[in-house]
Amino acid sequence: MIIVTHEMSFAHQISDKVIFMDQGQIVESSTAKQIFDHPQMSRTQQFLARYRGDTDYII
Repeated sequence: MIIVTHEMSFAHQISDKVIFMDQGQIVESSTAKQIFDHPQMSRTQQFLARYRGDTDYII
């Protein structure tokens, strides 16, 4: 099943795989654990930093 959401806590809880997109382009695709715990791309890191309220990832 494919679910499109901006609710990150929901996505984190239910997803096996996450595809992070920005302006219609796939930025990063991996397991939910990898995306949420160790995002590789700076755009994903920036987005998740806002979701977490965390400034460690903001570049």
